[in-house]
Amino acid sequence: TSDLPVPQAMTTVARSLFSNASFLVHISNNEEYEQALSFMEELIEEYDLYEPLIELLSASIERWENNAPEFAEFNRKVATLDSGAAVLRILMDQYHLKTDDFKNEFGGKSMVSMILGGTRKLSKDHIQALCDRFKISPALFFNRSN
Repeated sequence: TSDLPVPQAMTTVARSLFSNASFLVHISNNEEYEQALSFMEELIEEYDLYEPLIELLSASIERWENNAPEFAEFNRKVATLDSGAAVLRILMDQYHLKTDDFKNEFGGKSMVSMILGGTRKLSKDHIQALCDRFKISPALFFNRSN
């Protein structure tokens, strides 16, 4: 216990924390970005214990990635992607699936190829089938407005 009043004790701790790890709330350069990513990797190991700190740090990382010049081209490309096709690609990567592994959801690999190639879009039935199979939210298939 401390002799300092609670608000003063908290501000003292916060000042010390932020002077040693300012990237928790604001990343100013690539070095701090790398420190933030490294720290996040450590925190994730015990997610439940560090959840509030993870949320704070993830917001700082997200702001940097959304605004840093080195991410500008990547962010422009991501903004033009069809989110449905992007989610399908991620599912395929995560579960090591090929186009012919979606017979139940799409009827055939040619439909998967057309969706991935951008010539066709996912239908409501496709999205529902994917959500049922992978236990994910349909919201993942729709672009967010920033």
